[in-house]
Parts: sequence; C-alpha cells; structure tokens
Amino acid sequence: MYNPTKDDIFAYALSKTLTKVSSPATVGLYSSCQNRINMILGQMEVFMDEEAVKIENEHKGKPRSAKQSLTSFFGLIGRMLFYRPVWTKTNQQLQDIRFVYVDFSAWHFAGSDLLWAGLAIRLFQAMQINFGRLQLALYRVCQHDEEDEYKKKIVENGTNNWRSKKICCCPLWCLVLVILVVPVIILIFLLTFGLPKPDEPDEEANKAKGSVNMLEGLIIASLGVPAATAVKFTFQMVKNLIVNQEKNTNKGMDTKRVSSQLGFMNEVRKEIWFLCRFIQFVELCEGRRIRVVLKITNLDRCAPKKIVAVLEAINILLSDEESPFISILAVDPDILVQKVNFADDCFSEEDRAHALLNRIVTLAFTIPPLCDESKHSLYYSLTGNSKIPEDMSAEKDNHRTGEPRNKSCSDVTEVLIPLEQSKSLTDRTTAELDVNEEEVETLVMSILTSNKGNLDQYMSDDAMSMRRVINSIRVTVIIMIALKKQLPEPEDVAAWVVLANQWPCRLSWIIQCAEDAEQRAAIDGKSVDATKTLWEVFRESKAELYVMSAQIEELLEQDGDPEMFERFLTVDFQFTVKDLKTFEEVTVNLDHTIRKELAQMRGTSRLKDSGWMRDLAPLPITTIINMDTEGVCKELERMKYPSKYIDKVESNGLNGMALLFGNIDDLKDLLDMTYGEWATFRLHFLGSLSHLRAQNKNLLPTPPQPQNQLLRFKAHKQHHYSSTASLVSS
Repeated sequence: MYNPTKDDIFAYALSKTLTKVSSPATVGLYSSCQNRINMILGQMEVFMDEEAVKIENEHKGKPRSAKQSLTSFFGLIGRMLFYRPVWTKTNQQLQDIRFVYVDFSAWHFAGSDLLWAGLAIRLFQAMQINFGRLQLALYRVCQHDEEDEYKKKIVENGTNNWRSKKICCCPLWCLVLVILVVPVIILIFLLTFGLPKPDEPDEEANKAKGSVNMLEGLIIASLGVPAATAVKFTFQMVKNLIVNQEKNTNKGMDTKRVSSQLGFMNEVRKEIWFLCRFIQFVELCEGRRIRVVLKITNLDRCAPKKIVAVLEAINILLSDEESPFISILAVDPDILVQKVNFADDCFSEEDRAHALLNRIVTLAFTIPPLCDESKHSLYYSLTGNSKIPEDMSAEKDNHRTGEPRNKSCSDVTEVLIPLEQSKSLTDRTTAELDVNEEEVETLVMSILTSNKGNLDQYMSDDAMSMRRVINSIRVTVIIMIALKKQLPEPEDVAAWVVLANQWPCRLSWIIQCAEDAEQRAAIDGKSVDATKTLWEVFRESKAELYVMSAQIEELLEQDGDPEMFERFLTVDFQFTVKDLKTFEEVTVNLDHTIRKELAQMRGTSRLKDSGWMRDLAPLPITTIINMDTEGVCKELERMKYPSKYIDKVESNGLNGMALLFGNIDDLKDLLDMTYGEWATFRLHFLGSLSHLRAQNKNLLPTPPQPQNQLLRFKAHKQHHYSSTASLVSS
C-alpha cells in the first residue's frame, strides 16, 4: 500500500479547495525550492481534473463534453449567430466545472518594458488554443458589445437560457431562413417550368417581357440582401482573424508613444473583459463552470519594478467580480519581498511587499520546509548520476507496506520524483487521498458558523482578509483529514487560522522561541512543559523582541492590535505548546520567511559561549534579560573582575534589564572602570545590543519622498512605535 507524501497531500488539499473557491482568486504558493513548486503545480493539475470529473459524476445533469465535436461546433456557431444568452439564477449556480491551464513564466518576458502586457498576451494565446480562433472572432462579431461593460447585468427567473435575436419582431433565424429559402424556391420553379416565351403580338410580347424583367429584379433583390450581409460579415470575420488583440498588444508594447499612454492598459483590460464574457458564453453552452488557472512562475527572478507591475496587473486586469481567473503566484516569498521593498515609490506601509500581497492574495499557501531525511535523500540524488538513488526503491517499498523508516518524516521523496512521473504518482495516491466531501463541508460550515470564542471581534473588516481566512480554514481541514489527525474543536481551528492571519510576526516569534526551548531542553536532557501557554512563551521573550523591534519593523507592521492579541491568547483562546505542535504541521497560511528572518536575527546574538571566546563573546539577549542582580555579580566574578565592581552592581541593583535599557554613558560613569575593563564588559554584556543597533544604522536610506507621501509615512511611523511600545508594556 502506497502512503502519500506530504507534498501529495498539499497538492490534493489545494486542488479540493480551488474547486470550491469563488473566482476571481489569487493563490500565493510560496516555497524557496522551485522544484517543489513545479511538482506541486503538476500534481495539482491532475488532482483538479480528477476532482472535476468526480463532481460531474455526482450530478444527474451531464454537461456537454469539453472535447470539440462537429455537433458541438455547429451548436456553438448557431447560438453565436442567432441567439442571446439569458442569465438566470439557475445558470449562475452551475455545479460542474472544468479547468483551463495557462502557464506564464515571467522570466520569458523579463526583457520587455511591460511585463504585465506579456501576461495578457499569454492569456490571449491560451484562449485561442483552447477555444479556437474562429470561435473568438465569431463571438466578437456576433455577440460582443463594448457598451455591455457599463450596463448592469440582469439576472432573471426561469429556466430558458437562450433568447433568439429578432429583427422587427421576427426571429433572426426565421428571417435568414426565409431569405435563403425563397430565392431557392423561385429558382427551382423557373428551372422547372422555364420562362414564358413571347409568341403573341408585339404589344403583348412587351408586356410579358416587362413582367419577366420584374421577376428577374425580384430574384436579384432577394439574392442581393443576403449577399451584401454575407460580404460584410465575411469582411469583419477576416479582419478579426488577421488583426487580433495579441498583435495589437505587441504593437503597443513596441511603440513607446502608445505604451506610455494611460489608455494602453485600459485597452488591454477591455480585451480581458471580452475574454471573460466569451468564457461565460461557453459556460452556458457547455452547462458547466470554466475556470482559467493562470500559473505565474519565475516572477521572483525579474526586476523589482516589473514584479510590482505584474502584481498590480493581477489586481487590475484579473479582478473583475465575474472574472473566471484563478491566479497561482508560485514564488520564493523571501526574494519577492526583498525586491518589492526596494522598488521605486515604496513610501508607506501600503506600498511594501507584505501589504501589497495581502491586498491581492486570497489564499496564502506556504509549503513547509523539507525534513532532515528528505534533505539527505535529495543531496544523495544530486551527487549521483541517477535521478533516484538506490535506497529510494527501498524507501518506496517501505511506503507501500505502510512502514516508513522515519514516521516523523513522511515526505522523504517528494522532490526527487521527476515531473513526467507526477501523473503516475497521482494515479497511485488518489485512492489514498479520497477525503469525504460531505465530512469536509460539514466541518467547514461548523467552523465558520461557530462563535463560541467571540472570534468575529478578532476578524479584520477587510473582505479580502475574510476570504483568505475562509479559504485557509478549508485547506487546513482537508490537510488534517488527509494526514489522519484528530481534529480539534471547530472554533479552535478557526481561531488558529485567524491568529496566523492577523498576527503573523508575533505567532512566528512564539513558534521560534518554542522551538529553541525544545532544542535547548534536548541538549540539557530535560523535557518541555507542553501545558505552557503561548502567551507565557511570548511574555518571557517579549523584551528580546522589543530590543530587535527596529530591525523587524516591517514584519511587525503586518500584525494587528497588540492588546487584542493579548486578549486572544489570555482570555478567549488559551493555546498551549501542545496545541502549537498539533497545528504547526498544518499551518500553511503563515509565511515561513518571517520565522526564518526572526531566527536569523535571534541567532546573531547567540554565539557559542565556550572555549577561549567565553569571556569575550557577547551574551545572548535572552540570557541578559533573565539575569537578576545576583546573576550579573556571578558573571563578573567568573570573569575575575575586582570585587569593587561587583559591590557597585549589587548596591545599585543592576540586573539584566537595567543593563540593556539603561543609558550606556551613565552605566560607564557608575562603574568607573578602566578603559580595558570597560571594553571587555561592554562587549560581553552589551555586544549583542550594539550589533543590532549597528545593523539598524546601516540600513539603506529611504529615497526622496514627495511631501504628501512623506506625511503619510510619518503618521504611520508614529502609529507603529506606539504599537511597538506595547511589547514591553503588555
């Protein structure tokens, strides 16, 4: 029996969620490993298609086949020519779904000044390939009206999905049929009976000739009207087939005069709107929803300005209320954030990377890092000639028998499987990942409707944030069921997702501190108190967080109200370290780069306190904060300082907090040490703090700011520092 890897489960959970989320949606698929991103995207595509087939099989009404046949082709053409779609409440809630996948590698268009226009071109090309250039051109001629964009969409009651086009109260199809049939009947009649021959006198012959000329004129007129219409129709079709929007966009990109105008993006936006309406028309013909999955990769390899332009294009071009697009932003978030923050015109909190992504992304999914055994297997495979090492076969056998070598690491082989084998992999794992849809929906609804812990008051009033929470809850539930974990109380699942969404920096800090404590306990041979609350973990380390707050200003900006955070963990949801271990494995809506940066900064103050560097290496900030006066005296005694300095420390009650937050000049005057003694003391007790301050001074200067934006920035800074101060006051 084959055990699915965690990457299989992640791809499966995402595919299940994307069949339920409403479009438009933007998924942030975050990982530092491009191979894992590509593999999960490939698995998702297969899982989503299988999920679409499963949904169709569960419903009685079968939609039309997505494959083009002669019957469906002529049916689509006939509806475009002679009918108008009628939007009803029934056809606005179609259950069946199919996906159209569009790959957009930003690196391929990185040489263009307008990278976002390359995204639009890729969409045009994909629509022509999937639906046909002729169908798009015919829809533009027969159905498209630019003024419809400004008209309110009318949704009617009833079951009739089509209404025939009419001219003078006559259905167009009937009029066209009459115009085509009547001349044919007349022609058959004339060919059968022939024209009357004049054998009468001249006067009667002239009358007969006149009647024949009148009959011929009637025939020519009847044939001329459809002929003229056909010529006009053919001309428009040929024009749209030859001159399409892809060429117009390319022309606009090549012409600086055009591309610099405000109207260029508006023209592209109109074409995106045209594609949306065309897809809605095809949806009505097929009787199913159609979702265009736009996979955006390699964006983090582009220049900062172009990255921002693409993110804004996603927000502007693809964010129409009825847009069928699901954008998957597959990037390394660490690189993306750094580049966006150094882009031009980044003046305020709203312009920075995390805030920009929060305005766009409706589902953030961070792929957890590889475990140690996965790293070892990957390293072994890269050092050998073969793609899969020899011990991998044994590993696969262990998976099939249900006895993995390391039960804590079930994702041993995920990055080692070539992409071309992803379909065969999913064929084997689909049965294992068959999560009961009714169970998921019941749990999700119970979670969303539960208000036991007054969760509503912790929710942001931003609709985008609410959608992010709802989608994250669904993904979390599916992953927990697929991993066969015991589900906590419904309100606890929702509360944990909200905690990660509203206070990502503080939660990442708690997770890092808990992990460091666990590692230290393992080194010392001690056990960790699993009943310790997360607020206690935060309270013990908040002074250290405050010391480095100047370095993590942007990370703290993402957090909500600090007082509400305290109330969340102390009153309504008293999560413990045990709960942290339960949720940590399934917390995919928390950016791991935040924790990575916090760990890196915390590590700078944790030099090894051993050997010849013991008396010179700076003490960790955590150690100093927890020192009382007696601890400082013992450290000075160990460093063999004269007793007079120890007496001064004891008499003045100098503890670790006083050393860190007191004035350095006053401390120097109080101790009255020699220069050499003071240099050693300052390095040992205050070295970590000095290192952090030096880093803060070396930050790149902010670019010149316009007056109005500078005022916004100052107002934001004032609000931030009042929020940061609460780290020590709470």
